[in-house]
Amino acid sequence: MNYTLNQLQIFLKISQTGSITKAAEELHLTQPAVSIQLKNFQDQFDIALTEVVGRKLYITDFGKEIAATAENILQQVHEINNKTLAYKGQLFGRLKISVVSTGKYVLPYFLSEFLEQHAGVELIMDVTNKQKVVESLEKNEVDFALVSILPDKMNVEKIDLLSNKLYLVGKTGSPLSQAQKGEVLPPHLPFIYREQGSGTRQTMEDFMASSHLSASKKLELTSNEAVKQAILAGLGYSIMPLIGIRNELSNNQLNIIEAEGLPIATMWSLIWPKGKRHSPVARAFKSYVDEHKSAIVSRLFSWYEDY
Repeated sequence: MNYTLNQLQIFLKISQTGSITKAAEELHLTQPAVSIQLKNFQDQFDIALTEVVGRKLYITDFGKEIAATAENILQQVHEINNKTLAYKGQLFGRLKISVVSTGKYVLPYFLSEFLEQHAGVELIMDVTNKQKVVESLEKNEVDFALVSILPDKMNVEKIDLLSNKLYLVGKTGSPLSQAQKGEVLPPHLPFIYREQGSGTRQTMEDFMASSHLSASKKLELTSNEAVKQAILAGLGYSIMPLIGIRNELSNNQLNIIEAEGLPIATMWSLIWPKGKRHSPVARAFKSYVDEHKSAIVSRLFSWYEDY
């Protein structure tokens, strides 16, 4: 047998996700590339690692044992790399961060130079909704979380990074696109919502309640990108963070609709449970953000702060 570490990593990810497509997405590979590597890996065994039943992929009992062994091998390889870096006096280890979905437009800019400076740091970043982000903090599964609304029932410490501005947004040329500031909005509008558990959804519902607005039609989608595409298709209006619609505003595809009570301002904050004992990597990242956040905002987000 002459399987590679790459094949072990791919098979382990397939066993964890139960899907070639999901494994490809998480490994940033194409689906055909993952399928080929799975076949090449499988061909080295006389016993099946996977089986397909009703178009769904299952890992066999033998495959589960191979996946567990693969995980141990990859962990040992990781430890070898870490020992090499430690011997050279370099920072190494994993940095785990959970990010609310719109935070993907923010946090990478606070990570890029830190990761360039510390090649031994492995980033694991989960992008999901606010409810799941808070759950990951409560279970102590991550070092930090990025949120725009602080959790109600959790005692946290934080570093404020950037203001979060939310506006009512519609397609250019829509009936409300020429609304003037202070103009009263129609009480019933076709609104596009994020899913339950989303911080943007919570902010939108609070605004609608305070403004006595209701949805004449209601569409619920699970990402800001999906909401944006629905607005561009003319399906309705939504409250959206400014950070995610820069290109569409520049291209005159979307309009910000003037309305009383807008924009809604919250704050992007890097948070962690109060009293948490951070790893050396997490401590280093926290210090880096503390020292460099103002310069990063000034250099990369001036358009946003001045809007």
